[in-house]
Amino acid sequence: MPPTPIGPTVETLIRIDARAANKEDAIRQAGQLLVAAGCVVPGYEESMIRREQVANTFLGSGVAIPHGTGDDKGLVRRDGIVVLQFADGIEWNPGQVAHLVVGIAAGSDSHIAILRRLTRLIQNEARLRDLIGTRDPETIAAALRDDAPAAPAADAAEDYPERIEWTVDYPAGLHARPASVWSESARSVGSPLRVRHGAEAADPRSLVALLQLGLKAGDTIVLSAAGGNARAALERFHGVVTRLTAQEKADAARAAEKAAAAASKGPLKGWTPVGTPRLMTGVAASPGLAIGRIHILAATEAEVADRPVDLVAGGALLNGALVRTRAQMEGLIDDTTRRLGAGDAAIFVAQAGLLDDTDLITLTCQIMVEGHGVAWSWHQAVEQMATRLAGLGNPVLAARAADLRDVGRRVLAQIDPELGTGTLGDLPEEPCILVAGDLSPSDTATLDIGRVAGIATALGGPTSHSAILARTLGLPSVVAGGPGLLALPPGGTAIVDGDTGRIWLDPSEADLESARAWLAERARLRAAEEEKRANPAETKDGHRVAIGANVNRPDQVAFCLSQGAEGVGLMRTEFLFLERGETPSEDEQYTVYREMMEALGDRPLIVRTLDIGGDKQVPHLDLPHEENPFLGVRGARLLLRRPDLLDPQLRALYRAAKAGGELLIMFPMITSLPELIALRQRCEAIRAELEAPVVPVGIMVEVPAAAVQSHILAEHADFFSVGTNDLTQYTLAIDRQNPELASEADSLHPAVLRLIAQTVEGARRHGRWVGVCGGLAGDPFGAALLTGIGVDELSMTPRDVPAVKARIRNTDLASLRALAARALEAGTPEAVRALDGAADGKDV
Repeated sequence: MPPTPIGPTVETLIRIDARAANKEDAIRQAGQLLVAAGCVVPGYEESMIRREQVANTFLGSGVAIPHGTGDDKGLVRRDGIVVLQFADGIEWNPGQVAHLVVGIAAGSDSHIAILRRLTRLIQNEARLRDLIGTRDPETIAAALRDDAPAAPAADAAEDYPERIEWTVDYPAGLHARPASVWSESARSVGSPLRVRHGAEAADPRSLVALLQLGLKAGDTIVLSAAGGNARAALERFHGVVTRLTAQEKADAARAAEKAAAAASKGPLKGWTPVGTPRLMTGVAASPGLAIGRIHILAATEAEVADRPVDLVAGGALLNGALVRTRAQMEGLIDDTTRRLGAGDAAIFVAQAGLLDDTDLITLTCQIMVEGHGVAWSWHQAVEQMATRLAGLGNPVLAARAADLRDVGRRVLAQIDPELGTGTLGDLPEEPCILVAGDLSPSDTATLDIGRVAGIATALGGPTSHSAILARTLGLPSVVAGGPGLLALPPGGTAIVDGDTGRIWLDPSEADLESARAWLAERARLRAAEEEKRANPAETKDGHRVAIGANVNRPDQVAFCLSQGAEGVGLMRTEFLFLERGETPSEDEQYTVYREMMEALGDRPLIVRTLDIGGDKQVPHLDLPHEENPFLGVRGARLLLRRPDLLDPQLRALYRAAKAGGELLIMFPMITSLPELIALRQRCEAIRAELEAPVVPVGIMVEVPAAAVQSHILAEHADFFSVGTNDLTQYTLAIDRQNPELASEADSLHPAVLRLIAQTVEGARRHGRWVGVCGGLAGDPFGAALLTGIGVDELSMTPRDVPAVKARIRNTDLASLRALAARALEAGTPEAVRALDGAADGKDV
């Protein structure tokens, strides 16, 4: 086939309906065609193979762009392009199927126009389908020309053949959290989908594209789908969209209740000075009064230099930064869930979804292939999209621009560590008023509340994720105070009133005394609540349940104890691995465990050994890819295969036990007796070597096999702790991260409750105790059920402790046992939940 010119200096060879044994064969064919055309000298195909080993050349949407390494440009005689069309597709990487393999030989920058065109093409699914199915080489050549006609702009707003009309009934419109669920669902259905509002349309796989629609309650939209399975895919997607309505309405109702409660606090709302301190006003974002010296958080917007690199290095650098940021976000999600709850952690789940946003990554690639550096290209892409969000005129979506910039900064710091510097580590030791232009959600979530008394920002809004997190942390906060805040002299005294949005500057001593008296009155009221929290979870007839908290770090212990927890029922040690780029040493782990035990004093600490696998992946551990990681090498299976991970952790734990304190060790994901025996033998060998004390060794009950064999495992385990989240997942065969099925993964399912009862029965045969550290333990009704079933210890997010304790104190054991018996005979989770209302008059 003679070359078909597509530009003044670029030639192309196109092979329709190509065949290849595998990816390497396809790359070699592309290289040999370039050799045959005289574009490169023999050996260039080997350079293409080496390049693929360095970084993935899969561009997306079925397009791969293999080319040689930057060091081998001397092998290129003239620029050329070869296109292999694989109608049936060829696996490029696991989960990535290439239909168009575009081999590139480039000794100059003339190929940039082709790459730019390709990055645009992958956003036009209809055009790509035509190219994959065409029998005419000229159709493909035309698509690669700069002057090739683009798809009409109106196409983006046209519906696919199958369509459903729906009116948005989310009270807050389509904001980040439901949009992230839409995006996940759209990526899983396997058919092209489109969401249209008027003349604007979006591919719902793109979180940013969805948010840019600016959908409000009452907006009518059209959901449409194409392809052979279009109707089924559309109905699945529509089902996910509509099932979110109940949760969105419930969240809005709770927010309204909180607002009404705050408005009805009477004389305690808002403090008024006795003198005339200078006043600055903003918008109330998080209630409460804070007194402290001003600490100005210096702007961290470093200038992003444009340092172009070749596409080999650039692609690898961007991909590596995204992978590391995903791992970092997993750690942040995990930590926020344990510290603040799953609701606040959903903020970062939505942020993490931006890392897979096709529009964002494609735009970055387009800028890179125009000759710009990786960091500069990423920064420009983020800013362009964030600016569009901020300009939609919707304050909720404008606040989401801050989320995009937040996660963008995280990736920038991974590309260039110099761009990740800030001043949050320079906070004074005494609690201060933190003044900043704005705070990112991740900065807010990780604030040390022992060193920050209150927050005042020049920008921001009361609906921002940072404001939500400040409320959860109990930090009084005022936003939108204006640029004058940043001109305040550091070190001066300020009073931040998060109830009224006022910031009082340079208050007199009389003002300070008045403010302290106001705080003392609030503290007195809180103390009454704290007193009840400190009371044990003991039923009216004297049955006591131990209450622990799920805590990851030593600095979280004080808060969990203030909420009434009696110890740490679950320390998830994977956060030590998720939050860093390398495996922590034995000494580093020992330091953390000792600090945790010292913070607890004589209270118990249950440490779960490393639980990696499933939804928790750590890049620096170099674990092999698994098609189904939830059913693969995770938990105990991994530890037994990786003594380099198991032994240092056990040594650090036994060293910590040797120094004093009440430590218990717990192994995750036990499925068989041989696993438990092997792990106990390793514990004993290390304990004897260190001459450490004997500590209880227990197991997590997370799979049905462990529950069914509990009477056998109890002979070798000192205690059980049921992880209801995973036990529910494995019992019901539902991936709890699947957006279509997540609502059905209900831990109140009678099958799950029966397995917990079976675990309790098996433990009793050997006098072992049973705890629950999953989500069900933190639900007051669930905690009541578990107590009736016979569970001895409950561990939960710290903020759930007071409500759980109150529920147990308000009843007697006989009533709880009767409740549990009825629940175990129920047929559905709904029937179990109905018992909660039916039990209202029965002290349950």
